[in-house]
Amino acid sequence: MPRITPSEELQVIESIVAAHPNGIGISDIEAEMARSQNAKLNRRTLQRRLQKLIETKRLVSEGESTALVYKFASGVVVALSGVAEAVYVGVAEAELYVSVSPEGARIRDQVRLPLMHRRPVGYQRKFLETYQPGQTFYLSESLRSQLHDMGRTSANERPAGTYARDILSRLLVDLSWASSKLEGNTYSRLDTQNLIELGQIAQGKDAIETQMILNHKAAIEMLIEDADEVGFDAFTFKNLHAVLSQDLMRDPQASGRLRRRTVDISGTVFHPAALPQVIEDCFEQLLNKVAAIPDPFEQAFFLMVQLPYLQPFEDVSKRVSRIGANISLFKNNLCPLSFIDVPERAYIEGTLGVYELNEVDLLRDVFVWAYERSCQRYLAITQTMVEPDPLKIKYRETLIKAVQTVVKEQLKPQANVISQVARDLVHEVDRDAFIQMLTDALRHLHEGNIARYRLRRSEYLTWQALVHPEPR
Repeated sequence: MPRITPSEELQVIESIVAAHPNGIGISDIEAEMARSQNAKLNRRTLQRRLQKLIETKRLVSEGESTALVYKFASGVVVALSGVAEAVYVGVAEAELYVSVSPEGARIRDQVRLPLMHRRPVGYQRKFLETYQPGQTFYLSESLRSQLHDMGRTSANERPAGTYARDILSRLLVDLSWASSKLEGNTYSRLDTQNLIELGQIAQGKDAIETQMILNHKAAIEMLIEDADEVGFDAFTFKNLHAVLSQDLMRDPQASGRLRRRTVDISGTVFHPAALPQVIEDCFEQLLNKVAAIPDPFEQAFFLMVQLPYLQPFEDVSKRVSRIGANISLFKNNLCPLSFIDVPERAYIEGTLGVYELNEVDLLRDVFVWAYERSCQRYLAITQTMVEPDPLKIKYRETLIKAVQTVVKEQLKPQANVISQVARDLVHEVDRDAFIQMLTDALRHLHEGNIARYRLRRSEYLTWQALVHPEPR
């Protein structure tokens, strides 16, 4: 049975209610959803979805108790959602927008026209092929210079990924939450922080939303941990997709693989490429071009433009583009792009401008606004940060290896065991300090942070059962 995301559920509910102008009760909505999805939605979940639609002024309710019915709110702009990428836009959020250029405003107005007034278009391979790295630029020279000035950090001469590691705890929460929010995820930032730092699942949230957050966290950690090795190549991006889409794909075999079937995106007149050979060829060409781009910001924005446009995966392509856009920023120790506070509607309409018009101006306005916002946040944070412990930097990889040894070899975290592991890995002069580091790491190890130590969930759960066995 294919999974349906919260965003898609909202879309389905809206379409059902819209088909009943005189109103429809919750039992009838439940029955129609069961027929259309071949599965019954939990009543409490359906009530939450309806409440969300009312709060964002998509629906209204009339009557009380058994006479209560739901109606479609007048004057509502239809949301963009679909099989390939589903995103929900509420009116309250849609009223927020970024500052736009005259070109961006023109694109915004065009993609807001009713579908019947927008010309259907397919994937235009020429849009990718005419881009020449080092000669074609989506970002002007002055704009690139401005972005470099905004994003420059004190870590620019240090090893790749240093700055991202310095702000890792905040970045994991911010980017996981903000990118998931652009997919309709209803976790709050505090919920996200509790999940990532404490392993606490928010009450009343769907498993899909929780999994989406954890997948983002694992993907960000993967890119930062291996900042020297990840690159603009098929191996990196297929694995990035596999991590971001874990347990979220309709077909689990599609995770980490290029798309081999047609996908449709409702709410737009754009039809993605359908032929697997075209997708494979363009994916390879896309990665070759982005790798050859000399400027890290141009690389980041090129990915945000071209990767969702190609839709190389059955789902999660936009998430891959947002997290992948940070690769060049991580590598160059520039301030990362977290998408904090980005209005959903502005992001979606910028993406629609690329899909339907092959024009990047509105998405560029969103990118620049979002990056300035990120820089203000993280550069302010780093001004008050305590200098990291040199020993933690020195023994970072050794600590990962030590935690893996204890967990994978199913060792109990007792003092004598920890001392023996440390003795095998660390010189005597730093051994006592390392023992304390390892003791703290094992004490604070939980399901929400095991990716930091490159552990599998199954390995951790087996070890956890040994450390804390169930009482008989």
